[in-house]
Amino acid sequence: MAEGDLKLLGAWPSPFVIRVRMILEQKGLDYEYLEEDLFNKSELLLKHNPIHKKVPVFIHDNRSICESLVILQYIDEKWSGTGPPVLPADPYERAIARFWAAYIDDKLFPSFLGIVKATTKETKAEKITDTLVALEHLEEAFKKCSAGTGKRFFGGDSIGFVDVTLGSHLTWIKAAENMSGTKLVDETKVPLLVEWQKRFLDVDFVKFVLPSAERVEEYGRMLQAKFNIASVN
Repeated sequence: MAEGDLKLLGAWPSPFVIRVRMILEQKGLDYEYLEEDLFNKSELLLKHNPIHKKVPVFIHDNRSICESLVILQYIDEKWSGTGPPVLPADPYERAIARFWAAYIDDKLFPSFLGIVKATTKETKAEKITDTLVALEHLEEAFKKCSAGTGKRFFGGDSIGFVDVTLGSHLTWIKAAENMSGTKLVDETKVPLLVEWQKRFLDVDFVKFVLPSAERVEEYGRMLQAKFNIASVN
């Protein structure tokens, strides 16, 4: 199948960019990755995402698709015969996958990012609690989807929609742990997610795309300094 001209506008620390790159790599698609300076956005980015002016932006034959979950679904439908499916074939299972992907971005992401951005001990404690609750819900979701099936991932035997949505946040979660001194992905609380995480991080295209927690932590501390956010311990 002809791929056409594929470009991805991104920024290396962005989990939303990371997940798109993971699926492009998993499907073996030939694309050009263009790194953006988010503090000095290019004309190309402003042209192709004039509404939000954010990454990622996926450009296919000069037509742009924005928002990471939308991009993942586009790739899955456009190259359905290439590589493993991103979303399940069953309509109910597809709906459930979309639900949990949205939950990860709407609930988990703001919670652990809030730990890094917290300026008071009270806010930090609140965001830690919110993060732990979100992870426990995801533990139950994985328990249900893998019950009696031995599924290795949320997507089954291969990485899928929920896996890359959650997995793209892993190094940021680890950075939040390091910066806050609090264990979040704890085997005593979320043992299934701990094992899932090990399997996920051992996949070759994940290792190729995902930045190290140390690099993300360094970036997070740079942002704290830039925006005068003092670390709260």
